[in-house]
Amino acid sequence: MIDGGRGISAMARSLEILSKTLANWVYRARKGQALLMCVPAKPVAEIEAELSRLRQENARSRLEKEILKKAAAYFARESM
Repeated sequence: MIDGGRGISAMARSLEILSKTLANWVYRARKGQALLMCVPAKPVAEIEAELSRLRQENARSRLEKEILKKAAAYFARESM
């Protein structure tokens, strides 16, 4: 298509995509740019920090759960 083959509209119909999308791709290919813009991922340091925070929160939640279980058992024995 870039070499003057089929038109953008005809090619877009055969590929079942919007002609504007194909036109953008052709424009970028002619300029030597990347066809798709990539969204940068979170840096590894951010992911590791979040993982550490979530692990600490999980440990705290487990401890609180155990304390509540023991308190419920204690008060259940006292009410008998």
